Amino acid sequence: MKIQLCNTIQCHCLTALCAMACCVSFASPCVAMMNAAPPIDPIKLPANTTADISQTQHVAPPTAARATTLNMPAATVSFDPPPPVIQRVTTNASLVPISPATFAHALEAIDKGILFLKSSQSAGGGWMDGVGAAPTPTVPPSAAVSGDAQTKTAAATSATTSTAASTSPSATTNSAASAAVTALVVRAFAQRGLNIQSDAALDRATTRLVALVTGKNGFEPDSSGGMATYVASCTAMGLAALQETKYEKTLAAALAWIRESQWDENEGIAPTQDWYGGVGYGSKGRPDLSNTQLMLDALHESNATAKDASVERAVIFLTRCQNLKSTNAAAWAQTGSNDGGMVYTPANDGESFASEMAGEGRTGEKMPPGTRALRSYGSMTYAAYKSMLFAGLSKNDPRVQAAQKWIESNFTFSENPGLGQQGYYYYIHAAARAMLACGNDTLTDTAGTKHNWREELIDSIIVRQRPNGSWQNPETRWMEDSPDLATVFAVLALEEAIKPVRISQ
Repeated sequence: MKIQLCNTIQCHCLTALCAMACCVSFASPCVAMMNAAPPIDPIKLPANTTADISQTQHVAPPTAARATTLNMPAATVSFDPPPPVIQRVTTNASLVPISPATFAHALEAIDKGILFLKSSQSAGGGWMDGVGAAPTPTVPPSAAVSGDAQTKTAAATSATTSTAASTSPSATTNSAASAAVTALVVRAFAQRGLNIQSDAALDRATTRLVALVTGKNGFEPDSSGGMATYVASCTAMGLAALQETKYEKTLAAALAWIRESQWDENEGIAPTQDWYGGVGYGSKGRPDLSNTQLMLDALHESNATAKDASVERAVIFLTRCQNLKSTNAAAWAQTGSNDGGMVYTPANDGESFASEMAGEGRTGEKMPPGTRALRSYGSMTYAAYKSMLFAGLSKNDPRVQAAQKWIESNFTFSENPGLGQQGYYYYIHAAARAMLACGNDTLTDTAGTKHNWREELIDSIIVRQRPNGSWQNPETRWMEDSPDLATVFAVLALEEAIKPVRISQ
C-alpha cells in the first residue's frame, strides 16, 4: 500500500497584486495612544524576546508614534501540528474527494491556464514586464479625524486608492509587478509537476525571477522599496515549490529578508503596540494582514514550526486583526460586530476595505460618533484563518473557531464577501488554501447546508475561464483585470483543490 500525504494539508492568500492597491504609504498622521478595553491576560512572548514589553523601555523611531497602544492578547495554550506542506498536485483522481469528472475538468482547466501563461510570457522570461505598481496613500486614521473638513479630506484620500497604483510617479520605474507575478507563475508551474530541466518556459521564468530580485548588494526584492515584502514572499514560495538545489541560496536570502522586515523590538516596537508582529509592503512599511499572511505562507512553505519566533510574533498581529471582543482590545473591535471575521489591518487604529465598500470610510470615519467599527470581509478572513492554522493554533482555539464560524456564515465562491467581485481571484486562492489547511472535505454552513468545497470551488472557477484558457476580472481594482494576474491566481486555486489527501491503495 502506497501512502500519500493525507488528512490535513497546507493552505495564500497569495495576493500578488492585491498589493498594488491595498498597499498604503507610511505618512499617515499620528494616532493618540489609547487603552481600549479591560485587561486581557498577557500572551507568551517568543523565547528569544529579551526586551521588556513596557512601552517606556523602548526608544521608538518616528513611525512608531503612529502605532496604538493596546492590552496584550490572551496567551495561546493549545496547539495542533501545522498542516503538512504539499507542493504538487496529483494526477490520480482517487486521491482527491471529488467526482472523477470534476477532477478531470479541474486538471484540464489548469493545463489550459498554463498554456495561456506560456503564450503570454515575455521574451525575457517574465510576466507583466513594464507594468507599474506603487503603494497607494493611506487614509488618515479615524481616531485623528474630527470635524467636517477632516472627514472630507479622508474621503477624498480614500477615493484615490483604486487608481494610485497606475498614476504614481514611481509606478513606471520599478519591476515589482513583474517579479511578483513571475514568482507566482513559477509556483503554479512547479506545483503542476513541471521542472526546469524539461520545461523551457519554467527555466526562463526562474532565471528571470532571480535576476529581478538580485541587486549589486545581493537579494533586493524591489529597488523602489514599496513592494519589497510582497515580492520577497512570492519569491520564497515560488522557489520553495521549485525544489531545486541551485536556488537554495536565493530562497534562504528571501526568507531572511522577510524575517527582518517584521516589526518587533528591533525597531523599537513593543508587543503592546498594534504594529507588532506584522509586516508591510516595503522593507519597513506600515503592517497589514495581506503582507503578514504572505510572510507566514512563505515560512510555512519552507517548513517553519509553530515555535518559530517570527510565527509567534505574527500570531499577536493576527489576533488584533479579528472582530472578536474577547481577544482583541482595539476600540473598533470592542464596538464592532464580534463576528470573528478579519479586517485589513489593526495598525493606526485599523482599516477595512469592506467598511469603505459599505460607505463608512476605510477607517470607519464616516460612522456616527461613538459607533465607529470596522467590517470583516472574505479575503482577509480566509487569509488569517489559514495563517492561524499554519501557526499551529488548535482548532479549539477561540480565535480559530470564531473565524471558522464567520466562514460558515458567509460561505460562497461566487464573490469576495464584503467586497463583491473586487479582489475575487485573490479571494478564491486564499479560500482554497484555507479550506485545504483545515483538513475538512466538507463544510456545513449556518443554514445547515453541507458543501463539498472542492467541487463548488472548481465549478465556480471553471465557469469563468475564457476560451483562450485565461481568466480576467471585470473589476479593475487591484489589477485583476490583467489576464496574467487573474489566471495565475485561478490556476493556483484549482491546484489547491486537487492536491492529494487520500490514501492510495
